[in-house]
Amino acid sequence: MSTPVTTWSAVRAVDLVKVHGEGDTVVRALDGVHLDLPAGRLTAVMGASGSGKSTLLHCLAGLDTPTSGTVLLGEVDLGRLGDTALTRIRRERLGFVFQAFNLVPTLSARENILLPSRLAGTRPEPAWLELVIEAVGLADRLDHRPAQLSGGQQQRVAVARALAGRPEVIFADEPTGNLDSRTGVGVLRLLRESVDTLGQTVVMVTHDPQAAGYADRIVVLADGRVVRS
Repeated sequence: MSTPVTTWSAVRAVDLVKVHGEGDTVVRALDGVHLDLPAGRLTAVMGASGSGKSTLLHCLAGLDTPTSGTVLLGEVDLGRLGDTALTRIRRERLGFVFQAFNLVPTLSARENILLPSRLAGTRPEPAWLELVIEAVGLADRLDHRPAQLSGGQQQRVAVARALAGRPEVIFADEPTGNLDSRTGVGVLRLLRESVDTLGQTVVMVTHDPQAAGYADRIVVLADGRVVRS
């Protein structure tokens, strides 16, 4: 397996802390996380339930604000951006696959997949879009709305949406969690291919050692701290 050699970081977390609650109920979801994710690599983030995996992913993606510390996308400090600039960064440079899918119920599968590109005023490359749709097995479901799709099919739409515009960084929270094994392997291979052939960066939260086997690097969290990197 060949991976592009990189000399710069796609995403960095510097002394990242995220605290929930107050007083006796305070929980430190992230407790001083330092992490440097090179561009053009697939990184798997693992750990027990409650270890801070999803919280870390949301902070790195600019979807949640850390209590303290810094998140850098390239050389851009996400904490210094206003809402408008942060929204533009997420729309134009990042892709997301989250457990809740976040599909628009009034749009078809095809329209959901194309939505980020349309908001950014761009169009996915037709050949790449066709490859993505084929890999997730959606060719016969593109005109269906989310309510007409199973949970696994909705997950496939979410994966295709994240990949379609070829963003710099793709954040994926259990991207194969609702998929059968065959489709899950297809999605993992597509994520791997996006790294190997396009130089994209993928950060994937997973509890599945088989899924983590597709990664260049495995980061393990425990109690909000990096215990293996």
